[in-house]
Amino acid sequence: MKRTHLPLNGLRVLDAAARHLSFTRAADELAVTPAAVGQQIRALEDTLGVVLFRRTTRGLELTPEAEAGLAPLRDGFLHFEEAVRAMQAGQSSKSLTIAAPRDLTEKWLLPRLAAYAAREPDVRFVLLSDTDGVDFAQANLDLAIRWGDGPGEHEGEAIESDGMVTVAVEGAPDTTIGWDGLEAHIRVADAGLAIDAAAAGLGRAMVPQMLAERDIAAGRVTMLGDAVPSHGGYWLVAPLPQWRQAKVKALVEALAG
Repeated sequence: MKRTHLPLNGLRVLDAAARHLSFTRAADELAVTPAAVGQQIRALEDTLGVVLFRRTTRGLELTPEAEAGLAPLRDGFLHFEEAVRAMQAGQSSKSLTIAAPRDLTEKWLLPRLAAYAAREPDVRFVLLSDTDGVDFAQANLDLAIRWGDGPGEHEGEAIESDGMVTVAVEGAPDTTIGWDGLEAHIRVADAGLAIDAAAAGLGRAMVPQMLAERDIAAGRVTMLGDAVPSHGGYWLVAPLPQWRQAKVKALVEALAG
């Protein structure tokens, strides 16, 4: 019999009925009706071509054919349980692989991971630079942080932000510092470098508020005017299997607010 055709549900019912020698007690264990247990056993007997139980004056008895298969059947269920535990080990581990743009990691993510690790001392992080969209499968990623107007093809949650802010230092020229492909007097690779260029007095830069908040709080740069809404923002994203993991859910909850 092919593995894909193994009547696993029926075999599970057989194990319970054999232990109790009662369809009623097996039904109680499996949270089904005694009639459903009987149907599963009859279907299994039809599939295997053997009789598994006989009713006698003393009650339900196993046939020799059923007795012959019980020990390897129960060994098989034990192996299934070991397989499930092995597959769940990665989910229960405290190691998280995260991909994010370099400037976001430096300006925003690292201090939040430090705070999270202080609350969860067993946690371990692997951080990757995600400038061109790292492949989840190839990099064995748990979570990525990406700029956009939504999660794209993955599950996702937006990181709260006030939008975009313009930053500079006192006395800086009106020179514009660009990082996102727009025309500017000075062009840099990312928003983090734009903030650093503004802090160095090279001009003014419009950047995501969440990236500039620490530099503003430290007095490295000053915010000019109010924050303005942005067409995009940073999203925590992952494919559905990773998104469902308890360790990923906990980190998303910690980072999204």
